[in-house]
Amino acid sequence: MDGASVNPARSLGPSLFVGSSALDQLWAHLVAPLVGGGLSALVYDLFYRKDEEGASPEEQAR
Repeated sequence: MDGASVNPARSLGPSLFVGSSALDQLWAHLVAPLVGGGLSALVYDLFYRKDEEGASPEEQAR
């Protein structure tokens, strides 16, 4: 077992008790989901942006 945890809530508690080495790595568990969410919002906006009339490109093709 490697002790990895990808759940930020699960990573926060033990790292507070372990101390320095775990706290140094905790930022990745907190920042990565936020960055991923932001990137996915940008990609969604890029592919599913609505034009001035409010119709998406897929709806205009019909």
